[in-house]
Amino acid sequence: MEPIRIKKLHPLATVPTYGSPEAAGADLYACLEAPVTVGAGETVFVPTGLAMEVPKGCAGLIYARSSLGTKRGLAPANKVGVIDSDYRGQVMVALHNHGKAEQVIAGGERIAQLLITPVYTPGFVEAEELDDTQRGTGGFGSTGK
Repeated sequence: MEPIRIKKLHPLATVPTYGSPEAAGADLYACLEAPVTVGAGETVFVPTGLAMEVPKGCAGLIYARSSLGTKRGLAPANKVGVIDSDYRGQVMVALHNHGKAEQVIAGGERIAQLLITPVYTPGFVEAEELDDTQRGTGGFGSTGK
């Protein structure tokens, strides 16, 4: 697999790292000169200080770090961030504080995880009817009953 090309936009930026040899996601780090406070119920854009070349045919998906979400109530505001392969700007993480206490993010702190994944982008065709399935129009909570 080819490595992802990373450009440091700030001298304090940290290149993503994997926490273990089998980790699916690479840790993204806060690139901050001073700590940032995220108040209860607030969202703050945290810079990584990095731009990257996501390979064509792939996307970079930004997910919460499990420890930040469960221990501190911090997770990406948009649930999953998407970095398109043609984007070359700074990667930012919109961290939302779901907790009741303010949280402080320090420079160099791991704030999210990045997964690089293939994507399929089919076209769309309008149809008068769709094929029948066993599930049919059963929506939320309709399976497993």
